[in-house]
Amino acid sequence: MTTPVVLDGGDRRCVLLLIELRRLTLQVPADTTIHQIATDPAAPLDLPAWCHLTGHTYLGPLPAGDRPTYAIRVTAAAAVTDPDRPWRPTQV
Repeated sequence: MTTPVVLDGGDRRCVLLLIELRRLTLQVPADTTIHQIATDPAAPLDLPAWCHLTGHTYLGPLPAGDRPTYAIRVTAAAAVTDPDRPWRPTQV
């Protein structure tokens, strides 16, 4: 098993987190697990919704730690989204 890639979103809003997460999913190989640290209260709703939209696999929240962390597995055939608005699919 490979070590997960950690994306520390700090206290940034989910809009910025999704932009960073989208960028990272394009840089790592398929089947990479990303641990997204996110304190934004919208993260538990936005992250699974974004994964559903794109086709990445939402693995859920990790056991309690000092900061909320969510696991996502990168999918090779993920849908492409707008770089500045990753909640919008790109029209091809």
